[in-house]
Amino acid sequence: MRFEPTRIAGLFAVRLEPAVDERGSFARLFCRDSFAAQGLADVFVQASLSVTRRAATLRGLHFQRAPHAEVKLVRCVRGAIFDVVADLRADSPSYLRWQGFDLAQAGDVALYIPQGCAHGFLTRTDDCEVLYQMSTPYVAEAASGVRFDDPALGVAWPEMPRLVADRDLAWPPIRR
Repeated sequence: MRFEPTRIAGLFAVRLEPAVDERGSFARLFCRDSFAAQGLADVFVQASLSVTRRAATLRGLHFQRAPHAEVKLVRCVRGAIFDVVADLRADSPSYLRWQGFDLAQAGDVALYIPQGCAHGFLTRTDDCEVLYQMSTPYVAEAASGVRFDDPALGVAWPEMPRLVADRDLAWPPIRR
């Protein structure tokens, strides 16, 4: 796998390097030694699968507050999504910067999302599945988020979402 830095400090696009032959391909999704060699979190204690039925559904932007802040490794395993990571770390050189990625089941990219970043996605097709691996277990009381259309971020979504959960519409604005 290849670790490609992005415009957001600590966010990496993790690209597969498949071995291909007449049968198809084989690729390593995760290797503890490879992640550790990059200085990245190398232990994931929880995995979750998000299933979304309809295109133009928005999930996010979510994160967990300290002391339950988490690193996420995110991959689209079915369908296609526009995935967004926003840096909420006030001491980061990329504070309030966001970056979007087109992720799809046929793609070779996962996102390594550092602590302190919010994450969300807009489905581009029906029947999407997104696999999450997290460094810290989910704690409902630590769950938080920011609105997908918060002007402090100015995310340029490829289209307006048709479905957003009430919870995601209720997140307070970012305070600078």
